[in-house]
Amino acid sequence: MNHDPNCIFCKIVEGKIPSRKVYEDDEIFAFHDINPWAPVHFLVIPKEHITSIAHLEDRHAALMGRIMLLIPKLAAQEGCNPYPEGGFRIVSNTGAEGGQEVQHLHIHVMGGARPWKRG
Repeated sequence: MNHDPNCIFCKIVEGKIPSRKVYEDDEIFAFHDINPWAPVHFLVIPKEHITSIAHLEDRHAALMGRIMLLIPKLAAQEGCNPYPEGGFRIVSNTGAEGGQEVQHLHIHVMGGARPWKRG
């Protein structure tokens, strides 16, 4: 599995940097955002170091499908109200113009009562 020893998210996956874990399996790690924008705000990342959505390859299709199927379950687990009155928002910033700050693919999951501070 590809790994970047200088990547903050790779260090979180390895346990070298503490996080408030939401979920973990062999390929996926989810943890609470340290600067939440919403009452529920966590990140879902592949354990493999993939720089951004722009760097996905065909071989990542099953992984990304698993992530997308996992997100609603984790959102409910973390306190998002059920669809359709409740719900959540998913965002993946990609590249400098897309606002990406950490160069490791990550999906923000945000939910809870509005209005949120940002977003």
